Amino acid sequence: MTAAMVGWAHLPFGKHSDETVESMIVKAATDAIHDAGISAEDVDEIVLGHFNAGFSAQDFTAALVLQANPALRFTPATRVENACATGSAAVHQGVRAVSSGAARFVLVVGVEQMTTTPGPEIGKNLLKASYLKEDGDTPAGFAGVFGKIADSYFQKYGDQSDALAKIAAKNHKNGVGNPYAQMRKDLGYEFCRDESEKNPFVAGPLKRTDCSLVSDGAAAMVLTDPATALGMKKAVAFRGLAHVQDFLPMSKRDILKFEGCSKAWGQALGDANLAIDDLSFVETHDCFTIAELIEYEAMGLTKEGEGSRAVLEGWTEMDGKLPVNPSGGLKAKGHPIGATGVSMHVLTAMQLTGTAGDIQVKNAELGGIFNMGGAAVANYVSILQSMK
Repeated sequence: MTAAMVGWAHLPFGKHSDETVESMIVKAATDAIHDAGISAEDVDEIVLGHFNAGFSAQDFTAALVLQANPALRFTPATRVENACATGSAAVHQGVRAVSSGAARFVLVVGVEQMTTTPGPEIGKNLLKASYLKEDGDTPAGFAGVFGKIADSYFQKYGDQSDALAKIAAKNHKNGVGNPYAQMRKDLGYEFCRDESEKNPFVAGPLKRTDCSLVSDGAAAMVLTDPATALGMKKAVAFRGLAHVQDFLPMSKRDILKFEGCSKAWGQALGDANLAIDDLSFVETHDCFTIAELIEYEAMGLTKEGEGSRAVLEGWTEMDGKLPVNPSGGLKAKGHPIGATGVSMHVLTAMQLTGTAGDIQVKNAELGGIFNMGGAAVANYVSILQSMK
């Protein structure tokens, strides 16, 4: 165990035109410090996850965390970015600072404000997480990239529309109980399965219900070393950790295998001396439902091409053998890019401390997290376990 979470905070995700990147950072940071029971003077280092890519005019944002408390002035602060895995990149950097002994307490914040950007610009900004030389002219932007992935998967393994609808319906049902989720509505399988005026096709076989939500939001945590954590009021340890980076061009790899995801899971589980079946639940990166389907295979839950079994046979439901996205995932919770990875860790810590409320997984002891940037390019896995 290299580090532990000892305090956290999570703002509701959604459309927050009355907020700014700065105001959300300040709220999340302030709440996380308070939750950890430390003072701002105790913070040795700050890491901010903020993708931006044009969403915010203010692009030098690391020092905005200092606005949370005057005592944070002169504390080292760094902004990190790794596309849609930006939040986990910040978390992992914070863990390294603690495990190296460079810092005793690290404050990690993830934030994004996307909804104040005009629609066409949102698509343009998101497409920057792809390889523009090959994908820059893709219709429907980043959804179009995953639409092509879905088309290829369907061609190789058959029509997966039933499975994708099941994934969407599952995650929306789970999101109803999450007070931080942007969409708290059980849409039902039929609505997600059928094309309609309210659920049109967006790209390839992907409909609107197959795509994650454009969101604003922030989440934060305080990290420390395991020895210090044992003396805190709560502590959730990192038992396994992995970051695997793959080629950016999809033409240089078999995009249906998500090999970087598979390697990251293998490394993290190996580090923790665990198997996928040992986990109580997983929070995985369902930017699009086809991504969650392929991730079932990459994490070792099923064989290649058989990911549909996991959802169609109920394995990934809340009462299944491995609940996946009890939070509602990016699909229902929303996907404010820089905040997503931090949010996944915070909600996993809540599960492991029995404080997840209506989305609580029964007897949760070990939680797995997979957060990716681009189309399985930046791959981060964390395995968390409560120390108390």
